Amino acid sequence: MRRAIFNPTNQIIASEIREAFKGAVDLILPFKCTICGDVADTNERFGTYSQLYEALYGTVNELHLCGKCLSKLSINEEDSRWFLCLSDPIENDPCPGLVLFMPFTYKGIVERAVPRIKFGKDIELARLFGGILGTCFRNEMIKADLIVPIPLSETRLIERGFNQAEEISYPIARMNDIPLAKDCLIRTKNTKRQSEIRDITIRAQNVSDAFAVNDSWDLSGLRIVVVDDVATTGATLHEAAKALYKAGAAKVLCIAFAGNRKTKNAEPF
Repeated sequence: MRRAIFNPTNQIIASEIREAFKGAVDLILPFKCTICGDVADTNERFGTYSQLYEALYGTVNELHLCGKCLSKLSINEEDSRWFLCLSDPIENDPCPGLVLFMPFTYKGIVERAVPRIKFGKDIELARLFGGILGTCFRNEMIKADLIVPIPLSETRLIERGFNQAEEISYPIARMNDIPLAKDCLIRTKNTKRQSEIRDITIRAQNVSDAFAVNDSWDLSGLRIVVVDDVATTGATLHEAAKALYKAGAAKVLCIAFAGNRKTKNAEPF
């Protein structure tokens, strides 16, 4: 019986062949759209975004979209982007008149994309949303001293691998030369997923007093923008703003990429 002899050179050659074959397959088979799975045909249109991405992250953009999905990612009309944060205002609100800037509607392509971020762990989509919001932020000429993302619980962060609100916040901060305070807000309790709760009252109770400000931050007199991916009732952002005001913030603006509001009911920040 002839015994096989381990040869490290042969192993290296085999590895190189596998990598070469993989590269050849990548050239033959087109990339798939991250959202719908069809052929991604928009890479050549991502020139400006790819440059921005490389400047922000120091690496190549790996997001692939098809023209159909990209064309449906349309911003709301100018008079349908500013809202009161709470969809159902409350009496004796500690943050009366809290404003929400939300430029996209949570339907169609956005409704398909958000679960890809939250449950599909697609960090590239979150970063695209952040880049879009960063541009909206600049075009609306919003002024602020600090960008603060809504924090995830430790359990949810481990499960997902990243905080989508933080990933969205980073491009906004960098593109507008505003400091990002990713450790400013902390969760004081674990909450159920808001998306799993239908009742407005229970949603509010779920996140009631769920946030506090890290003792290392002095927010006295600052204008702060607090960021999340989606706002439905606005309860989560409202509770975050309440904690920021309690810590001395002079003004708080809430920003979400998308939501289901129908009418304008607040003036620009």
